[in-house]
Amino acid sequence: MDASALGAWQALLADELEQPYFRALEERLAQAERGAEVYPPAGRRFRAFTATPPEAVRAVILGQDPYHGPGQADGLAFSVGAGTKLPPSLRNIFRELAADTGDECACGDLGAWAAQGVLLLNCALTVEAGKAGSHAALGWHTFTDRVIARTTELPQPIAFILWGAFAQQKAVLAGRSPYPRLILCSAHPSPLSAYRGFFGSRPFSRVNDFLRAHGEASINWKTDGGACGMP
Repeated sequence: MDASALGAWQALLADELEQPYFRALEERLAQAERGAEVYPPAGRRFRAFTATPPEAVRAVILGQDPYHGPGQADGLAFSVGAGTKLPPSLRNIFRELAADTGDECACGDLGAWAAQGVLLLNCALTVEAGKAGSHAALGWHTFTDRVIARTTELPQPIAFILWGAFAQQKAVLAGRSPYPRLILCSAHPSPLSAYRGFFGSRPFSRVNDFLRAHGEASINWKTDGGACGMP
């Protein structure tokens, strides 16, 4: 992988690209691509990094892996391209956002969040078409754990939003920082679990309360209008 694909994260992560596990990951991914369709497209796989440089990070939302349906995965966790039908989890995220802040959203491209400092990071950055979790063992988790670790070293206040048991496994890692941190854990927004603690968790207003308490501006969580489709 060309390190320039990481944008401003290159300086923090360049050493990882030289590690044996990452070389093996590249080989496994190339082999997977020879045998099946892989999402998201190569040019979008590191969108989370280019859209939200390290000095801009104010919140982190962790996903497990990209959407595995055609035309869905766009390189940002939980996000889909403008005009794409909203997946069930994203519909529930927007439902909770409306209940929490009153903001109604219909556009699934979360680029507007990323542009305001929300790192939308999937723990596996690729997936085989039609097979959820199929690239979990390629080595991505080692890489994204290092990303989380580097994020904890950033000096600015950062909120971590951890939805579901998988993301919550990263809570200890995310909390290892001497700087202001907020760790929010709740059920996943999937229809299978949203009623078990996701609805009513109010993550969006709680993040903004945390940011304001540390002298930072609030995040505008709306995605529609001119903001929809930002990088």
